[in-house]
Amino acid sequence: MQVLSSLRSARQRHPDCKVVHRRGKIYVICKTNPRFKAVQGGKKKR
Repeated sequence: MQVLSSLRSARQRHPDCKVVHRRGKIYVICKTNPRFKAVQGGKKKR
């Protein structure tokens, strides 16, 4: 899974890619091609 600062290109990689909001993070998931997974945001740990 890639951590990206911008998900604009990540959600247009494949027609099956979907943007999902879970627990304060934004995920790009793709069931047919799992290598296109990406995540953005979330709380930083210190």
